[in-house]
Amino acid sequence: MQIHDSTPLNDYIEYPEHEMLARSEQFYLDIKRRHSIRQFSDRPVSQTIIENCIKAAGTAPNGANHQPWHFVAIQSQDVKQQIREQAEVHEQGFYAGRAGEEWLNALKPLGTDADKAFLAHAPWLIAIFSQKTSGQDNDEKHTNYYVHESVGIATGFLIQALHHAGLVSLTHTPKPMSFLSKICQRPDNERPFMLLVVGYPADNASIPEHALRKKNVNEILTVL
Repeated sequence: MQIHDSTPLNDYIEYPEHEMLARSEQFYLDIKRRHSIRQFSDRPVSQTIIENCIKAAGTAPNGANHQPWHFVAIQSQDVKQQIREQAEVHEQGFYAGRAGEEWLNALKPLGTDADKAFLAHAPWLIAIFSQKTSGQDNDEKHTNYYVHESVGIATGFLIQALHHAGLVSLTHTPKPMSFLSKICQRPDNERPFMLLVVGYPADNASIPEHALRKKNVNEILTVL
């Protein structure tokens, strides 16, 4: 058996089964209120709130505990405008036909288009980068493992943390996203993974009815 340094598990909390049931139901009801929003208010959001949510994302499970992610939180209006302009250039080509008819038809019920005004209007953008090499210390350059899986889980943690804090968000993935590396001045060992738009919903915010259609648990669950 391999020997490694360890510490006792002393922060686990076990709940009575009836409380576990209540907590699981309450969590579902809470996360069910999370929606992707495209109409944002420009109300400011405290940097400390954003930092706390990113700290929560940093607790996500990951390959070999290399934590192969970096988050760039952007509130600069100039930088947000640069990102909007670059994203819209790529989005115009996407909606002009590069995406293909099937993909564009799938997006029609959501009402999306090449106009990405929310990128400059929302108070925060969070650019998420995956790292091919890294380590627990900044000067380490070890190969990372299960990078996309790890960063995907951390992104999920971040989205949930933002929702829990009372904010709304939108996942945005312009193709290609390489312009984010240049604008955010990230090193060669990192690749853009996703862009999160974060803030408060605008007074006229709405949700496409299509987005409210969720599969029944019997469609997404098999118990063996």
